[in-house]
Amino acid sequence: MKLEWLNKNLSCSDARELRRLVDGEHPELSISRQCELLGLPRSTLYYRPVPVREATLRIMARLDALYLEDHCSGSRRMVDYLANEGIPIGRDRVRRLLRRMGLRAMYQKPRTTVPGQPSERFPCLVDLKQITEVDQIWATDITYIPLQKGFLYLVAIMDLHSRHVLSWRLTGSLDTEFCLVALEMALSAGRKPQIFYSDQGCQYTHLRRLRG
Repeated sequence: MKLEWLNKNLSCSDARELRRLVDGEHPELSISRQCELLGLPRSTLYYRPVPVREATLRIMARLDALYLEDHCSGSRRMVDYLANEGIPIGRDRVRRLLRRMGLRAMYQKPRTTVPGQPSERFPCLVDLKQITEVDQIWATDITYIPLQKGFLYLVAIMDLHSRHVLSWRLTGSLDTEFCLVALEMALSAGRKPQIFYSDQGCQYTHLRRLRG
């Protein structure tokens, strides 16, 4: 690993990608020095995800079932539902679990503030009425699939003209890598879209940086 090569890759902000750049067998640069050059804390280098506890998975599964029955309920009502079933839990924890599962109450909220401009926001170039051919616009999104003991995340890439699913991937953790793999799978067939459409989620903003 050359110092110049390290410096060229400093723009990669995804922790998983940065960890891959660290070479434990490098003859000249220590691990501490490589982490310093990459801007990667050593604690992040050695971090390993902690498995979700069985009790937490049961609560998440119950929250998912309750949400399917009443998608207008927020964290306060979910706490009441669980309490009625003999599951004592605080509202803050319910809120964190719902956020982790990507669930939120569906109701009209007052628009009291206008969000500021993020550092990376791209204009929407998609007009469904103007789509006339394949590979004109590809679209992608992420959803989750509840299982008996946990959840899987699904990303899919679709051609909006033919409605053909070009690629898809499943993962147990919501990160940038599986989105990137799905995109590389779609591109591997030799096809390329004029526009690649996604939302402003962090996985896709990271993906844009990684792809350049």
